[in-house]
Amino acid sequence: MPSPGDFTVRPLRESDFHDLRETYYRLYDERDAGEPIGITLFSDRPSMDDEVAWFDRHLRRVSDGHMVFVVAEVDGHVVGSCTVDRAGATDTSEEAHVGHLGILVRKGYRGRGIGTALLERALAEARSKFDVVFLSVFSVNRGAQQLYRRFGFSVCGHLPRVVKRGNEYFDEEQMVLVFPDRPTTARAKG
Repeated sequence: MPSPGDFTVRPLRESDFHDLRETYYRLYDERDAGEPIGITLFSDRPSMDDEVAWFDRHLRRVSDGHMVFVVAEVDGHVVGSCTVDRAGATDTSEEAHVGHLGILVRKGYRGRGIGTALLERALAEARSKFDVVFLSVFSVNRGAQQLYRRFGFSVCGHLPRVVKRGNEYFDEEQMVLVFPDRPTTARAKG
C-alpha cells in the first residue's frame, strides 16, 4: 500500500471508467457487510449499462462546463473522486450559480489525505463556476463534517431519517459553502 503522499489529483479522463465503477461497486460490498459507509446507494447494484450511461453523462457535463470532476490516482488507478455538479440544467438557469458536491474514496485509501486533496482541488476549480456549493453528509459521519468545516462549509439544515438501510435510519446534515469573493446579497422567497 502506498504511503500517504503517493497519489496524484487530476481531472477526469475517459479511461477512468473501470476504476470509478469498481470503487463505486465496492461500496455495495461494504454496505452489505454492515460497514458504516456515508453515501446513499441504490437498493441494488446498478448494471454495467447504467454505469456506462452515468459515466457518459458526467463526461458530457464536464465537457460542457457544468461539472467539476477530479480524481485521485495511485499507481495508475483511480481510488477516489470529487464532483461539483451544477444545480441548474443550463448556464441560464436561475440555479446555475449553485453546485452540489459529492466525494468518494475507496476503502483502504481513506485517512491518507486523499479526500482533503480532492476537496481542495475541486473547490479551487468550482470557485470560478459557482457562487455557492451544497453537500449532504450523514449526521453520524463526524469526520467528514469536520473536514468540510475546515474548508468553510457550515450546517444549513438537518434531514431526519432520510436514509433507511434495513431497519436502521440515518439523518443527514445539509452543509453550504458560500465563496467569500462572490456576491452575497440575497432575498428570501416569500
